[in-house]
Amino acid sequence: MVSKQYPRLGETVFHEILENGLHIYVDRRRDFQKSYAFFATNYGGMDMRFFQDGRWKDTPAGVAHFLEHKMFDTEDGNALQDLAANGASPNAFTSSAITGYYFESTEKFFDNLKILLSFVSVPYFTQESVDKEQGIIGQEIRMVEDDPENQVFYALMECLYDHHPIRVPIAGTQESISHITAGTLYSCHKAFYNPANMVLTVAGDVDPEQVCAIAKEILPQDSLGQMERDYGGEEAPNAAASEKELTMEVSTPIFMLGFKCDPAQKGEEWLRRELAGELACEALLGNSTPLYARLYSQGLINKNFSYGFELYPGCAMMVAGGESRDPQKVRDEVLAEGERLAREGIDPGLFQRLKKGVYGAKVRGLNSFEYTCISMAQSHFTGVDYFKFPEIFDSIDQACVEDCIRSWVTAQRCGLAVVRPGEGEA
Repeated sequence: MVSKQYPRLGETVFHEILENGLHIYVDRRRDFQKSYAFFATNYGGMDMRFFQDGRWKDTPAGVAHFLEHKMFDTEDGNALQDLAANGASPNAFTSSAITGYYFESTEKFFDNLKILLSFVSVPYFTQESVDKEQGIIGQEIRMVEDDPENQVFYALMECLYDHHPIRVPIAGTQESISHITAGTLYSCHKAFYNPANMVLTVAGDVDPEQVCAIAKEILPQDSLGQMERDYGGEEAPNAAASEKELTMEVSTPIFMLGFKCDPAQKGEEWLRRELAGELACEALLGNSTPLYARLYSQGLINKNFSYGFELYPGCAMMVAGGESRDPQKVRDEVLAEGERLAREGIDPGLFQRLKKGVYGAKVRGLNSFEYTCISMAQSHFTGVDYFKFPEIFDSIDQACVEDCIRSWVTAQRCGLAVVRPGEGEA
């Protein structure tokens, strides 16, 4: 196991690669009572088509999320109950790109780590339990379909993307999950829950060598390696559609505005693109910008307005949304401000303040063990050391951010989704 120090952040991270291909990262924090472990697979809602056993396999939408639900089942009971009985706070999540299982605890950390690694690496499904789970997840899907914020997000994805699976809800649909069997889950677990396709990240005052010893003891010795996936080929640079409207039972129109951005290759380019995208969002949409002040003063947005930059394999986007009496007017104002910034540039004083603010937020984020472990895992899957962000951040200048706005914030790359008041359904 090797250790690496990051003087600018005051962090020391231990790293080991096991013979089965699993990467382990331990951010040792001395004198903290709480510890946190995050065990993740490079497998999410987008990964519906992959190459296994010499052929391409297509799986129904929602398998990654379904599998996350079922992984807590063990032959002897339920791993959530075992972890809770040991004083741990466990949970899991599935995103478009990864699935992660985690716990935090102030005692019995290594006992809890053994439970975590055991139930995630050893699946236990029966067709009876899968059939029962279909009803539970089906109810969850129905609740999500009644959520206007969820519906407006996927309507925007359909505006921006022609075929990329980011368009598909992570939980799938009631129709898609009806085709999931125990065999489907075992096949996908074999493909993606193998050590070389996973990562274990830990933060806390724990012995890194003992973390590795437990992983070696519990996890499989063999591994299939990385799975080849198919996201449907390269997308065109422009948005697939300019606008989409739905009607639902809302009191005020809810909108989401998006700009289709250039995806990034794995490695430092990925982290640089992510940081530049965040700065572009702040320079265009942030609450200290002239645009935000103008939209707010005109009553076109309110305090629910939010924005961000998202980056996934094969796609990237700037998004903003909230409530507005005139979403089209918001879109037009954003486009006009993008043109102005591309023409005149960002105010240098504002840019420096924004850059300091974004950097400070990232450094403060490291105070959270959860944020640290998830960031290390996500960065590992994209081929970059997350703790290098200060040096990469320094390399992003004002011209770089202006180029992002100039390239991305255009009418051709823009999509707008709106949920308007009414009795219709998405």
